Formats: sequence, C-alpha cells, structure tokens
Amino acid sequence: MNQTTRSHSQLRRMVYAAMFGALTAIGSLIVIPMQPVPITLQTLFTSLAGVLLGGSAAALSQVVYVLLGIIGLPVFAGGKAGLGILFGPTGGYLIGFIVGAYIIGKITEARQEPSLVWITMALVVGNLVIYTVGVTQLSLVAHLSVIKALLVGVVPFLFGDLIKLVAAVLIAFKLRNTFKL
Repeated sequence: MNQTTRSHSQLRRMVYAAMFGALTAIGSLIVIPMQPVPITLQTLFTSLAGVLLGGSAAALSQVVYVLLGIIGLPVFAGGKAGLGILFGPTGGYLIGFIVGAYIIGKITEARQEPSLVWITMALVVGNLVIYTVGVTQLSLVAHLSVIKALLVGVVPFLFGDLIKLVAAVLIAFKLRNTFKL
C-alpha cells in the first residue's frame, strides 16, 4: 500500500468514525424516558459502527461521541451533557459503548466474510459488554446491589435491545460491502 492510499484509508476511517459518532449522538435524542436509564437508539449505531468499521474505528467513533458530550454538547440521552454524566450512574454505559463497539468490530474482523450468525454473535457479545460495564457503574455509583442494578439497568431494555440487534444485523449485512476502509 503506497503512502497516498494509506492516507486516503486513514482519512476515510476518521470520516466514518466521525459520522458514526454523530449518528450515535442523534440516536441519543430519540428517547423513551425510563429511570434511571432511558431507552435510546445509541446502541443501534454503536453496533453498526462495530460491524461496519471494525474494532479501532468503531471505538474511535464512540470516543468522538463521548468527547462531544464531555465538552458540553447535549448529545447524551435526553439532551444531557458534561463530565458529570460520565461519572454518574449511567456513565458506565457510555464507556461500554466504546468497549462494546471495539469488541463487536474485532469479532467481525476475525472473519473475511462474516455470516449473519457471526455478526449476530458479535452484536450479542458487544451488547453484553455494554451491559456489564453499565451495570457495574450503575451499581457502584447508585449504591445498588448487582441484582437491583440488573433489574433497572438491563431487564427493561432487553426487548428493545433485541429489536435493535435484529435491525443492526439486517442493516449491517446489507451495508457491510459499502464501507471499505
């Protein structure tokens, strides 16, 4: 790969990462309010970033998203912003988006032509990572038992996340050949 091709590839990767960071921000504005964790479309775009961009670029997309919120843009669920959100009860989910997107991407990259089943498995694992990081911080910051944190931070979202997972699999399977990094 020559220098020009490498530069174009890196630029394309950064543009896609920025785009998926922005899509995640848009997904945060579509909210079904629940306490303490609202339902949004953020995980749909986190999942798509992982499958379509691969591990590093997907994680970068979510770092972009989180940084936008930290600097004060109202891109977190419900139009919230600031560093306090990252350290609050729901901040673990934001950190989980970064780690989950990376893991989804790495699992997807492990296959030259990932099948529908492989992509589904990658998304399930990535979402489990998001839940794990989110529930851990929710439990610690809100002083909830792990069971209580699971009951308020995972159980109400399972059905919606299942729908988003199916949508992400179908969308990603359709678009995966158009995102050439």
